[in-house]
Amino acid sequence: MTKKLVQQRISSILLTGALLAFAGPSMAAQDFAPVNALKDIYLDGLHVQKGNLSHQMEAHHFCHIVSPDFTQCVIFDGDTAQAHLIGVEYMISKKLFDTLSPKEQRYWHPHNYEILSGELIAPGLSSAAEHKAMAGKINSYGKTFQLWNTGNFEHKGDKLPLDNPELMWSFNREGEEAPGLVENRDKRLGIDIEKVRRSRQDLLPLAKPQAGVNVLTDYFTSPTKPIPGVTSKWLHESKSAQ
Repeated sequence: MTKKLVQQRISSILLTGALLAFAGPSMAAQDFAPVNALKDIYLDGLHVQKGNLSHQMEAHHFCHIVSPDFTQCVIFDGDTAQAHLIGVEYMISKKLFDTLSPKEQRYWHPHNYEILSGELIAPGLSSAAEHKAMAGKINSYGKTFQLWNTGNFEHKGDKLPLDNPELMWSFNREGEEAPGLVENRDKRLGIDIEKVRRSRQDLLPLAKPQAGVNVLTDYFTSPTKPIPGVTSKWLHESKSAQ
């Protein structure tokens, strides 16, 4: 255990003690059922702000699987007790997405690139359990709002949640990610993303064309390329789709 992690654990213990001292015995009697339900699965993924492609970040999702078609998550900027709550994401199946109006669908980003590229992972799960979870999310969509910009590995963020919530999007082509975003995350977690990607090739036959795949394609200035299994539901997705 590193010195930094030890200090974080000590700070967490001290903070818990302070809260208990403040709340007294009554705190132990409170029901935290909604929070406890968010322990169904922990997902680590990467997001980009739909209106500002330079704002890219790692997102730690702690989720409650309400049903096979619906999952709700709170998003933190880390996985320690000191992490900040920075957003929310709702995930729905293709079946539910297809019931939404075209206007509402514009808020929902596709998930197939996240899954098939190996970017979306479930830290701590066995390879078999993670693969099963990803198979269950193929062809799904997410609606994500970031409430607090706390920065990323390159940029400092705000000390408090400021301004309006921002709609976040998924990456959908290789090369859209800022240099270092994937590499820094994978190095910290000890992940070989190419190995993860190869392990998910059996999901390719399940992948269907999705809405929202090409919405941001023309706005990235760096060279990008598609990956197998990630295709657009529509022949043309123009600026009007934003």
